[in-house]
Amino acid sequence: MTQTAPESSAVTTSGDGRFASLDPRTGEVVAHHPIHDAKQVADAVAQARRAGKWWQELGFAGRKERLDAWRRLLVKRLDEAAGLISAETGKPAADAKLEMVIVIDHLHWAARNAERVLRKRRVSAGLLMSNQAATLEYLPVGVVGVIGPWNYPAFTPMGSIAYALAAGNTVVFKPSELTPGVGTWLADTLAEIVPEHPVLSVVTGFGETGAALCRSGVDKLAFTGSTATGKRVMAACAESLTPVLVECGGKDALIVDFDADVQLAADAAVWGAMSNAGQTCIGVERVYVHEDVADEFTGAVKKLAQKLRPGGEPGADLGPITMPSQVDIIRRHVQDALDKGATALVGGVESVRPPFVEPVVLADVPEDSTAITEETFGPTITINRVRDVDEAIRLANAGRYGLGGTIFSKARGEELARRLKAGMVSVNGVVAFAAIPSLPFGGIGDSGFGRIHGEDGLREFARPQAVARRKFKPLLNPMSFTRGAGTVRQLLAIVKLRYGRK
Repeated sequence: MTQTAPESSAVTTSGDGRFASLDPRTGEVVAHHPIHDAKQVADAVAQARRAGKWWQELGFAGRKERLDAWRRLLVKRLDEAAGLISAETGKPAADAKLEMVIVIDHLHWAARNAERVLRKRRVSAGLLMSNQAATLEYLPVGVVGVIGPWNYPAFTPMGSIAYALAAGNTVVFKPSELTPGVGTWLADTLAEIVPEHPVLSVVTGFGETGAALCRSGVDKLAFTGSTATGKRVMAACAESLTPVLVECGGKDALIVDFDADVQLAADAAVWGAMSNAGQTCIGVERVYVHEDVADEFTGAVKKLAQKLRPGGEPGADLGPITMPSQVDIIRRHVQDALDKGATALVGGVESVRPPFVEPVVLADVPEDSTAITEETFGPTITINRVRDVDEAIRLANAGRYGLGGTIFSKARGEELARRLKAGMVSVNGVVAFAAIPSLPFGGIGDSGFGRIHGEDGLREFARPQAVARRKFKPLLNPMSFTRGAGTVRQLLAIVKLRYGRK
């Protein structure tokens, strides 16, 4: 999710055209950043376009050399990056470091594999066009605009930035107004490696700045945020037919079959639901557990969740709710579930103590409650028992989102995964797909469309160009007004002979 208007307790503005990012744990100012207007955004895009010619001419090898050097710099300054992520999001230091570890792995994969995936290759011209040489090449689209979220302010946007840069594009990045410092830091570190031209530049501000980026003439825009904001981004980009990649929210389900490793599933459920204080688009928000193992699973989840403590100190299990307005949504979802008959196994409405929320585990939650139907984005989880996995799959697929999912089953994991209406599924693990650079990341339905990561992620920021080159004069040329009267008849005879048989 991403916020497009200032939150009074999350950011502050000043009369000099700047705003402050705040530490959500303490309310202290982290840094001040400019509010870029439409002209400044347009100027950044124009500079990126000029830089793009040079960046493309470096070729795959030249770009890889510089992206590899950036990766090494990120490794060297990982603690610095993690400290800034913690300051702007409030997440524990260990979680911030883990985020940077995954960033570095993805950057390495994108730089290493870009040439293999995108370079020019020969493809078969087929029998009928055997006189042609056919090639396919994926060329850079140009300037890519990226609008990033606050919950994973490095990992999520770098899923677009790293792959777009490796594909030969330049990037203009608008980070969330809650985490502008992380975006600025990323651009500054790359500029140390690539001082010649601004191949990655940052514009900061609120919703108006993001809207200006949509209308700035970028060649593609990648957005991560809420479904509602995603629709507004699409509408703005539609004015100029700017293609978009949209990764929105999720309401991911975890399914526990009767033969699952129950303790492993419980540990995964708690991590998937509570890590990053539940502020994860691919986090576990719903669990459907087979009735045969429901009591054991529920008891294990309860035991694990009760141990977790939020706080602002380095050793806390959970950080604060980064965006203040989300606190009311969490409270409302918990209250609605309880009002409709759910049972609180851990915590309850009293667990919401801004800016922190203690773990909440709800059982027997009605399927029409907002805790089931809407994205909560907090350290909460619902657990409902089912008669069999068929019922679990039906309930998991009933919502409007389709981002990720999890299956715990010893015998039928992959079979059940194929039945989930989701772009990504982990089997006997949780959110593992996000940390595997070779796998595409994205959803369906209200979770958006398009893919980052993997080969699909590289091609997402490239335009395929097909070229057919005549090698010699064909024996039969039907594509000319000078063709003979029997040309098409002869071609039909060839087709029937070649393709008409089993």
